[in-house]
Amino acid sequence: MVFFLLGAVTLAFCLMLIFTPISIRLIKRFNLIDDPGKRMHPASIHTKPIPRGGGLPIYLSILAAVLIFLPLNTTMISILLGGFLVVIVGLLDDKYDISPYIRFFSNIVVASIVVLGGINIPYITSPTGGILHFASYSIQLFQGFEISLSQILAIGWIVWVMNMLNWSKGVDGQMPGIAAISAIIIGVASLRFPVLDVMNIHASILAFIVAGSALGFLVFNFYPAKIFPGYSATILGFILGILSILSSVKLATALLVMGISMADALFTITRRVLAKRSPFWHDKGHLHHLLLKQGMGQRSVALFYWGMSLILGLASLTLSSKGKLFVIIGVIAVVGGFILTLKHLGKKAKDEK
Repeated sequence: MVFFLLGAVTLAFCLMLIFTPISIRLIKRFNLIDDPGKRMHPASIHTKPIPRGGGLPIYLSILAAVLIFLPLNTTMISILLGGFLVVIVGLLDDKYDISPYIRFFSNIVVASIVVLGGINIPYITSPTGGILHFASYSIQLFQGFEISLSQILAIGWIVWVMNMLNWSKGVDGQMPGIAAISAIIIGVASLRFPVLDVMNIHASILAFIVAGSALGFLVFNFYPAKIFPGYSATILGFILGILSILSSVKLATALLVMGISMADALFTITRRVLAKRSPFWHDKGHLHHLLLKQGMGQRSVALFYWGMSLILGLASLTLSSKGKLFVIIGVIAVVGGFILTLKHLGKKAKDEK
């Protein structure tokens, strides 16, 4: 099994080394370029034109590796179809900067596709003990069609992970590094059950394929980046959200390994809402922006995120459900305090000038 997983991650990595240079040429031909001189994006920190559309080679490498290593059942077909739509919408956004509300609606649509393919959250383990079941609760949307609470939770979870990870691409290499670590942790965790079923094994294989693709993309995205993830790279968050459900590793594990991104996303939403602004519109208030303002370089910021993801991911493999809950709360509190401190330092430095 170990050699099989190594083969999956290696193939996906090698495919990225082939697909990414080809994609860069195609992206330049269709002018999917992030030019700071023409595109005034409030969160941009680069100074020269860089190709966008990193989700294209990522999807192609995942697709090719899946066709080799995994069976095409209903669930896998729904994942590949949903992922294809994620990339299409992402490439359109990379080209035309479509409305964030349209992007968010598309997130719900693609999450609904995989839910209709059989993916849902029938229960979660309560940190206080016992199991919370959701499958028996449902809402009738219209005559003859109803949706269960387990399906609603799955859609909400997948959409959350997509956006949480998408907001973690502020510096070169940040997003693919987090995605690779998260995928490896989920892949390992899905094999740590006394009795393995086919779903856990397939989820682990897919996780290592995603890890290989993310690592391959990192070769071209680490500072100084030759290509940006763009919105199309939301494919990584899409599949990671699905994997954390399929692998039965518990959602808390995924939350913990992506803990810094999660905390930053929560404070970003809160900050924007309190400022009476839409939580969907970008700004330079993310944690990575604050770290850059304090003098950290892009490589250092990316390494900070990777290091924290690795530490929290390894911790998630040993903690109980209650332990994970306490650590998640601790991460939110610490990151929140860190963000407020960095904001205060930034304001103080500005006032002293």
